[in-house]
Amino acid sequence: MVSEKPVVVVTGIAGNLGSRLLPLLGDYSVIGVDMRPPQTAFPLQFEKFDLGEEPSTRALYELLRDTRPVAVVHLAFVIDPVRTGVLDVERMWQINVAGTARVMEAATEANRTSETPIGKFIFPSSVSAYGSNLRAPATESSPLDAHTLPYAIHKKQSDEVVQQRASALRGCSVYILRPHIFAGASVENYLLGAFRGTPNGKSARAKKMRAAGKRLPCMLPRGQKYLDNKIQFVHVDDMARLITHILKRDPEAQRLTILNVAGRGEALTFERCIEMAQAKLVRVPGKWAMRTVLRYLWNRGISAVPPEALPYMTGEYIMNTGKLRAFLGGEYENVMRYTIANAFADSFRPVGEHAASAAGK
Repeated sequence: MVSEKPVVVVTGIAGNLGSRLLPLLGDYSVIGVDMRPPQTAFPLQFEKFDLGEEPSTRALYELLRDTRPVAVVHLAFVIDPVRTGVLDVERMWQINVAGTARVMEAATEANRTSETPIGKFIFPSSVSAYGSNLRAPATESSPLDAHTLPYAIHKKQSDEVVQQRASALRGCSVYILRPHIFAGASVENYLLGAFRGTPNGKSARAKKMRAAGKRLPCMLPRGQKYLDNKIQFVHVDDMARLITHILKRDPEAQRLTILNVAGRGEALTFERCIEMAQAKLVRVPGKWAMRTVLRYLWNRGISAVPPEALPYMTGEYIMNTGKLRAFLGGEYENVMRYTIANAFADSFRPVGEHAASAAGK
């Protein structure tokens, strides 16, 4: 029996955000695209695509042409090279930046040839696209100045790809979401890893350290300014709710909508984050010393934090999210249920533990 539910195509369905989004899409017939199937009991049609390869453009176009989805949610992105095993930066670029261009090209061609065009295209960019040391809270019109860290550079370039190609997507409303650092019990990323102190490297030594429950200390250069630097977080489930909200609301009048996304409330200082994480803090003479230690831990497979992440661990990059509040209106607190502090705190709960008390309501 053919489903009467509207179709939504989600790339990167096997990733963390995809797995948190899927349970919210009960009103849709979901087609998940990834290099590996998601570990889920929720119903979906899975299609194995490698968006880092050029032939995926044609294959994805044919999928969109044949299934006529109402929306494409493009989540496919290599964030952590150690966890994904994609250590080659050129391969990362092919998946992240060229892959985004391929998805846009497939959607554009599908809309050109279909009488029922894709109505919405949603792409999560990142706060890291703005750079690592901002003089003032970034607005959606602030320049994208990512540097050093391949993930950040790729987010900037992919963001620009979507902006440049949005006008070619006939009949489609395009949404670029720029979330701050994802948080939550299920989330793994550089900064949470630094606060958690988990030796997430692939070496035998790291494995032994994890088995023994050992934590790496937090590390910062000397100087109060590094403790005073502020940081925002957004709970991954709030991000999933925001995407679902966009899918269900009427399309925007303008072709392109860009939104900064962070949890409710005030940003946290790094000092407060370290206190909340109950982490040991080690101070080093300067950024050069911190980079040296990060490189040592990376090269020996103890830590999954790349040395290139240093500017994003020692700088301040805060966003203004007033546009998001106005966009959501009366639904703001229903969609963005976690405060920044509660989103961060939830990152230290056991995975699977009920965290309703952390929803900040």
